Amino acid sequence: MTESEKKIIDGIDVSGTWSEFLPPKRIDFDANNRELAKFVLEKEPTFNLCIACGTCSATCAAGNLTDFNIRKLNVLLRRGEIEGIKEEIEKCMFCGKCQMACPRGVKTRNVIFNVKKAIEKL
Repeated sequence: MTESEKKIIDGIDVSGTWSEFLPPKRIDFDANNRELAKFVLEKEPTFNLCIACGTCSATCAAGNLTDFNIRKLNVLLRRGEIEGIKEEIEKCMFCGKCQMACPRGVKTRNVIFNVKKAIEKL
């Protein structure tokens, strides 16, 4: 690349591609702890029916008042990323709106209750 083709903004050469500026994001599933998700699936098999559509998060009363997001919790659980789950789970008010709205019939209250129980055990 010639000097005339380079793009300089505030003294920084930005003529490269995004992959040169941002490191690739990778999730190492082998390094993550999936015991929590296994426990929840054993106790509440409807958790396996979840397609992460977001209906639960859209109707969540706690989500309207805080940054609680059941869908995010689902993803973190399945990935085995248990850091932060304990703080997230404490925001749930167990109102049951998510369970009533779920198109797949996932018993979300039981899932959250079992996550709390699993955190205490593990």
